[in-house]
Amino acid sequence: MMSGIVKLRIINLLGAIFFATYGLLINAAPVAIVNGFICVIDIYYLYDIFKARDYFKVLEVQHDSEYLHYFLNFHERELKKYMPNFSFKGEKDSIVFFILRNSIPAGLICATKQNDESLLVEVDFVIPGYRDLKIGKYVYQNIFNSKKIKKIYSNPGNAKHDLYLQKMGFKKTNINGNPIFCLDIV
Repeated sequence: MMSGIVKLRIINLLGAIFFATYGLLINAAPVAIVNGFICVIDIYYLYDIFKARDYFKVLEVQHDSEYLHYFLNFHERELKKYMPNFSFKGEKDSIVFFILRNSIPAGLICATKQNDESLLVEVDFVIPGYRDLKIGKYVYQNIFNSKKIKKIYSNPGNAKHDLYLQKMGFKKTNINGNPIFCLDIV
């Protein structure tokens, strides 16, 4: 039921430490040995996760890309969960790109230019298993800055999506009486 593998490994490690200690205290060698082994496995995989270097690549696609529409249809339920009012219009001036993480299409950004220096993000979506904020930080710190974008707007979603936007540095504001999130790129 955990969405992130790191959280799962840490909680599993803590549980295994407690059970190994419990096994030692009550002289139950099988409990102590099995949970000690689980501790070693969790430590190994946590070390492996934290030492691994992620490679990001931005793959810009056209608004009418067949793969884009397949991806959106495949993840539609998940998208609507975080952005209930989502509907991708996909017009010619849309900026659409996948964020590849270790060559896996792990994230999608769909935006529309408002003017030369600002854009409205319609979709900022990361597939489950890659929701550790690394993709968002990569996009908002590197990609838009290199495209000379000064302001990024995003419509609110559900509470989790809004919290994510705030972690990325967006500030909630109102424009013409409508709530919207705004990020100033420095």
